[in-house]
Amino acid sequence: MTIRDKLHDFFTKGKLSMGFGKTLANITDDPRINLPPSEIARIRDDLNYYSNKFGDIKFFNTKNEQRSRKQSTLSITHQAARKLASVIFNEQVTISVDGEDIDKFIDGVMRDNLFNLKYEEYLETAIATGGFAIRPYIDDNDKVKLAWIRADQFVPLQSNTNDIQSAVIVNKTTATENGRTVYYSLLEFHEFDGGLNQETVTNELYRSENVNEVGQQVNLTALDAYANLPEQAVIADVIRPSFAYFKTPGKNNQSIESPLGIGIVENNKHVIEAINTTQDQFYREVKLGKKRIAIDGTLMKPSTQHAGDDNRGYPMFDPDDDVFMQTGESKDGKPLLQDLTNDIRVGQYSDALQLFIREFENNIGLSQGTLSTDATKSTKTATEVVSDNSETYRTRSSYITQVEKQIKELIISIVQLATKSELFDSAQAPLSVDLINEPLEINLHFDDGVFVDKDKQLEEDLKVASVGLMPKKQFLMRNYGLSEEDAQAWLDELQAEAPETDNMPDTQAGMLGGSDGGSDE
Repeated sequence: MTIRDKLHDFFTKGKLSMGFGKTLANITDDPRINLPPSEIARIRDDLNYYSNKFGDIKFFNTKNEQRSRKQSTLSITHQAARKLASVIFNEQVTISVDGEDIDKFIDGVMRDNLFNLKYEEYLETAIATGGFAIRPYIDDNDKVKLAWIRADQFVPLQSNTNDIQSAVIVNKTTATENGRTVYYSLLEFHEFDGGLNQETVTNELYRSENVNEVGQQVNLTALDAYANLPEQAVIADVIRPSFAYFKTPGKNNQSIESPLGIGIVENNKHVIEAINTTQDQFYREVKLGKKRIAIDGTLMKPSTQHAGDDNRGYPMFDPDDDVFMQTGESKDGKPLLQDLTNDIRVGQYSDALQLFIREFENNIGLSQGTLSTDATKSTKTATEVVSDNSETYRTRSSYITQVEKQIKELIISIVQLATKSELFDSAQAPLSVDLINEPLEINLHFDDGVFVDKDKQLEEDLKVASVGLMPKKQFLMRNYGLSEEDAQAWLDELQAEAPETDNMPDTQAGMLGGSDGGSDE
């Protein structure tokens, strides 16, 4: 198999793979990986918090018997991650690249992969776990597709840098052999050499009968899905790795040397557990606090003269009635009738729950009232809401820096992949770009509508632009989310229509491309 065939098979499958020969209990046992095992365990634990998977509550009942039950929780980690992801990245985000051919190609790739929708989903899990990666590949139809890689599937090979250049991507599958379930782990090692501008990709496959172990290295042909994968492929003339990694902002204080990000879970487990404990106790109090009345056992039986006589009438209860509890017969001869119902402490539990949620909001950088209850929020003006969201906005800005970095790196990875004609069945690359000598100009626009009073901004910007203190191009980009190229196209078209504006005031004519409204640049 030639190098071209190996590269073609690797990227057209777009799969993850592993090698043969070694035995690994954990992935960190591989000498190429220099990452503390605690980082892998941390990410798995974070995923459990995000998925709302907690152990059962064990308790002793009134009869001193040990019982267990599922805990009632608020799924607060998921709520917080979902809220942050929606304000950081959504369908309103626009991406453009200078150069008509490249921009059109990237736009097609993004649309074909439902990029905005998928990115928001994976960003949500990344906020909880610390990061995620994206890797482009070419499918059997010569289409560029994106592989989305969770934090638990991505392991860096270095542990002393925040810019991950080499990593292993893990994909696990199961198979049934002789009636038994076996587990295969496909490891895809990406080792990038910036000095040589090349990336070496090594595929290794491992088999295990224990779900918690990587297992014994086997040949790639052990599974039909990986039979055509090359053991190793070298991609030349590239300026960066084929994957793009998103890292949550801030330092990883759980493992100082780790290049991985740290999610909202790790430093807030005690608060999350306090929220869940409060919610669980409140739920139990509501469940067990139903109406209960203790009655004399004799009230549940007909008198002798009425025994067996349904027509004479004696005390009867609805078969579905569970309010009355038979507690035996009264010893003083008086029928027992005692209300055992306790008041439910709604106020106390509600106050405690909101206190812990507000503490969680503070810790993860959300404005007060984002997750906690704020009864006055619905009556506030747009300006007041913008002011209240200031903390969330600052947190969002930190995340956006990392989002921009990943998306720009991803676009570069897509473009450099699309220039390799040997990877396509047609042997013709969609793009021809010299990325080493011609860096891409990539523009991202994030909608700030939740945090900025857009009407007020438009009004103020219009005043400034009308007197020539803001370039018209910047006005269009800032208020309509246009790329620089699209904004210039608007201005060119408006300039062509300028003769039709002779009867307009000078300031308005200037905004439409006239000579009195400020410079285009």
